[in-house]
Amino acid sequence: MQEFLNTGRINPEKRLVVERVRDFKEIYEVFDKDRASSQSDRCIQCGDPYCLNKCPLHNYIPQWLKSVAEKDLEFAFRLSNEPSPFPEVMGRVCPHDRLCEGDCTLNDGHGAITIGSIETFIVEEGFKNGLKPEFPGITTDKKVAIVGSGPAGLSAATYLLRSGIAVTMYERSDRAGGLLTYGIPNFKLDKKVVDRRVKLLQDAGMKLVLNTEVGKDISFDEIADNHDAMFIGIGATVGKKAGISGENAANVYKAMDYLTNIQRKNFKLTYDKKFDFKDLDVVVIGGGDTAMDCLRTAKREGARSVTCLYRRDAHNMPGSQKEYKNAMEEGVDFTFCVSPKDIVLNESGRAIAVEVVKTTLGAKDESGRQKMEEIKGSEYRVSADVIIMSLGFDPSKPSFLAENGIETNSWGGIIIDEETHETTTSGVYAGGDCYRGADLVVTAAFDGREAARSIVKSLLG
Repeated sequence: MQEFLNTGRINPEKRLVVERVRDFKEIYEVFDKDRASSQSDRCIQCGDPYCLNKCPLHNYIPQWLKSVAEKDLEFAFRLSNEPSPFPEVMGRVCPHDRLCEGDCTLNDGHGAITIGSIETFIVEEGFKNGLKPEFPGITTDKKVAIVGSGPAGLSAATYLLRSGIAVTMYERSDRAGGLLTYGIPNFKLDKKVVDRRVKLLQDAGMKLVLNTEVGKDISFDEIADNHDAMFIGIGATVGKKAGISGENAANVYKAMDYLTNIQRKNFKLTYDKKFDFKDLDVVVIGGGDTAMDCLRTAKREGARSVTCLYRRDAHNMPGSQKEYKNAMEEGVDFTFCVSPKDIVLNESGRAIAVEVVKTTLGAKDESGRQKMEEIKGSEYRVSADVIIMSLGFDPSKPSFLAENGIETNSWGGIIIDEETHETTTSGVYAGGDCYRGADLVVTAAFDGREAARSIVKSLLG
């Protein structure tokens, strides 16, 4: 260990831009054994590891880095799968630059250890060598229902099944995974990775009920009557609006609608052909990771031009710097410090441009972030054939929540006891984006894990 003086940070190899923009295959290569070992060997094994503390799941990062450096794959695999329900997913989609790698001690002049890539290597290499997470089978008479099969739901299922509790998962879509399946493009997360985890849970005893919306195809009462507890992980899927004129035009789309339809197209399922943007000028409004996903998807779909409009500068973008860099490499145009004022429509009511005003960053607000100020008289238009709004998401509020005493706050988030994750209705728990608002996969996984632990304690003592 502590080879950081002799070995620098190495990022995973990326496929060439000219190749990767032609398809939806993952762009990063998985580390080989030697590279994973040499990067792990750089760890200085801090007494109070910042990387572990910054990780929402508190993964045993220094411990599995040591195991990889010593080429003990089996122990590294067990360590990585203990606090995390799907580490190979986290290794691919977590914003490591803002979490574990961002707080790595070696950032001070030496370059952080490539933690995310090593995490992916551990699990992929483990699976390749026949290793699997361990489940005891259904060993109790307790049954828990999970509503929603996204990151929070899959995480809750994982830890309930590890305790021998039977799980039935209800998903309104035709595939499990939620955001992991229909919200994150293949070039970041191959769907075979998600399917493999779902299959592991099914092999462990989970029943998966697809194409079933609670409150519509099956009643909340029917589920509650047949289970000892319930976990709700329905995410946050309602796209926010900008509150400007013209945004309801037929060719102004919500980010998730676009991503979902293109993923359906990649699955070779039926999809809405209006989302074929080949040879069109595409404008995306927003600066988060979902905006980057839309931009990079449009490039792969053959758009003539793809432009991102963001009201602050590149440094203040809420998304991962890695995803911004990848989008830049793939030919996306970025226009910073502009705020949309109106969507310009033609005589037929179709959007043809975005009216924007230039902005500047002024004094810091209470949170320490610089306030955005508009520059008077700086308005101009950005032409567009289609516009995608990627301004974040709010939770939906299905009627079964209020009907069953499950309270929500002013913006629609489910209210929970933050220690137990129990809602205002006894025996019903919740977590993920339906509680936090749109957040990270890793925080949803944390919520699912902690809720499962509370359920286990309640049911089994």
